[in-house]
Amino acid sequence: MIRVLGIHDRVLSHLEAQCPTVVISARGNTISLSGPAVDIEAAQALLRELIQVAKSGIQVSDDDVVRAAAIQGQGGEGVTEFLSQPILTSKGRSIQPKTVGQKKYVEAIDAFTIVFGIGPAGTGKTYLAMAKAVQALQRKEIDRIILTRPAVEAGEKLGFLPGTLSEKIDPYLRPLFDALHEMMDPELVPKLLASGTVEVAPLAYMRGRTLNRSFIILDEAQNTSPEQMKMFLTRLGFGSRMVITGDVTQVDIPGGNSGLKVIGGILDGLDDIHFHHLTAKDVVRHSLVSAIVEAYARYDEREVNRER
Repeated sequence: MIRVLGIHDRVLSHLEAQCPTVVISARGNTISLSGPAVDIEAAQALLRELIQVAKSGIQVSDDDVVRAAAIQGQGGEGVTEFLSQPILTSKGRSIQPKTVGQKKYVEAIDAFTIVFGIGPAGTGKTYLAMAKAVQALQRKEIDRIILTRPAVEAGEKLGFLPGTLSEKIDPYLRPLFDALHEMMDPELVPKLLASGTVEVAPLAYMRGRTLNRSFIILDEAQNTSPEQMKMFLTRLGFGSRMVITGDVTQVDIPGGNSGLKVIGGILDGLDDIHFHHLTAKDVVRHSLVSAIVEAYARYDEREVNRER
């Protein structure tokens, strides 16, 4: 009961917020619902999902309540289905899709050779792609993982950085290193990097290469030029897969001529290439992140309408 309702019924209050027309009360090991019949049925289905999560040994969180309600509203299989199908298990926790949009994104990575994951910050575009890459390496489906991103400042000039070339580009690649250390044994990562089994490099290093039996991830693709995007896509070799992630609302390159913005019109209709769009509903960071993303989207829409 404590796993389901939380300490001091904290989870219960969030459950009531998702079902405002239903009164939920708990006494002993009994949970009672009262309200309109249709709404009780929906609340009951949601509560059963949370009970299944608790029975699996997981402490139900506030986010689980919101996520379960969202999945239920989108006609998803249920939050227990998501939790029972982890991509990876790392450091005692499971890595799996947490929204319907994320689940379809992961399924697309399995089904297509090239997948574009496009969406706002916090939707798990790169994180889930990296989890799939590590899974493929562990299953010996590929020989190496290649992680790359363009070295472009996010609206600020960093000047002439000190150190070696590796030290200069490290700040740009640090988010990829961080995610990698979360998914693999930290002691194993340096060995894989040294052997070339895992490679983290700026996009400029991709020119002239053919990448066979590799899982290649291009992060922050909105900051590639159309020419860079073409160069990257033509690196694809036999037995390889590519995932390209980015957010077309966060273009930092001068002039805003993003390769990610135009690629849909260029590749439209080609087989074995899939474009998957994630939305604010797929944000799994702090709930405020989703609200911020939606607020910016409304602002941008107002500005476009004003210009018209």
